[in-house]
Amino acid sequence: MLELHVEKMKCGGCASAVEAAVKAVDPLATVQVDLAQKRAKIETTANASTVIERISEAGFPASQAN
Repeated sequence: MLELHVEKMKCGGCASAVEAAVKAVDPLATVQVDLAQKRAKIETTANASTVIERISEAGFPASQAN
Protein backbone atom coordinates (compact mmCIF):
# COMPACT_ATOMS: atom_id res chain seq x y z
CA MET A 1 0.00 0.00 0.00
CA LEU A 2 1.18 3.46 -0.91
CA GLU A 3 0.57 6.21 1.67
CA LEU A 4 0.90 9.77 0.44
CA HIS A 5 0.70 13.25 1.90
CA VAL A 6 -1.31 15.31 -0.58
CA GLU A 7 -1.35 19.12 -0.39
CA LYS A 8 -4.19 21.47 -1.42
CA MET A 9 -7.05 18.98 -0.89
CA LYS A 10 -9.99 20.86 0.61
CA CYS A 11 -13.22 19.20 -0.54
CA GLY A 12 -14.84 16.16 -2.08
CA GLY A 13 -14.08 17.51 -5.54
CA CYS A 14 -10.39 17.59 -4.68
CA ALA A 15 -10.57 14.01 -3.42
CA SER A 16 -12.29 12.96 -6.64
CA ALA A 17 -9.59 14.67 -8.71
CA VAL A 18 -6.86 12.84 -6.79
CA GLU A 19 -8.69 9.54 -7.28
CA ALA A 20 -9.10 10.23 -11.01
CA ALA A 21 -5.38 11.00 -11.33
CA VAL A 22 -4.51 7.67 -9.71
CA LYS A 23 -7.03 5.77 -11.84
CA ALA A 24 -5.52 7.29 -14.98
CA VAL A 25 -2.32 5.42 -14.09
CA ASP A 26 -3.98 2.25 -12.74
CA PRO A 27 -7.72 1.83 -13.44
CA LEU A 28 -7.92 -1.01 -10.89
CA ALA A 29 -6.38 0.99 -8.02
CA THR A 30 -8.29 1.62 -4.83
CA VAL A 31 -7.96 5.06 -3.28
CA GLN A 32 -8.94 6.18 0.23
CA VAL A 33 -8.64 9.92 0.83
CA ASP A 34 -8.57 11.54 4.27
CA LEU A 35 -9.19 15.26 3.69
CA ALA A 36 -8.58 16.24 7.32
CA GLN A 37 -5.14 14.62 7.39
CA LYS A 38 -4.38 15.46 3.72
CA ARG A 39 -3.48 11.83 3.12
CA ALA A 40 -4.28 9.22 0.53
CA LYS A 41 -3.92 5.45 0.91
CA ILE A 42 -3.58 3.82 -2.47
CA GLU A 43 -3.57 0.13 -3.33
CA THR A 44 -1.96 -0.08 -6.77
CA THR A 45 0.44 -2.08 -8.89
CA ALA A 46 1.72 1.13 -10.51
CA ASN A 47 5.11 2.62 -9.74
CA ALA A 48 4.95 5.00 -6.74
CA SER A 49 6.84 7.79 -8.49
CA THR A 50 4.43 7.63 -11.44
CA VAL A 51 1.42 7.91 -9.13
CA ILE A 52 2.99 10.81 -7.22
CA GLU A 53 3.84 12.59 -10.47
CA ARG A 54 0.31 12.21 -11.86
CA ILE A 55 -1.34 13.50 -8.64
CA SER A 56 1.07 16.45 -8.55
CA GLU A 57 0.35 17.24 -12.21
CA ALA A 58 -3.36 17.34 -11.32
CA GLY A 59 -2.57 20.27 -8.99
CA PHE A 60 -2.13 18.44 -5.70
CA PRO A 61 1.55 18.21 -4.72
CA ALA A 62 2.10 14.72 -3.32
CA SER A 63 4.91 13.00 -1.44
CA GLN A 64 5.44 9.78 0.47
CA ALA A 65 3.87 10.00 3.94
CA ASN A 66 6.10 9.57 6.96
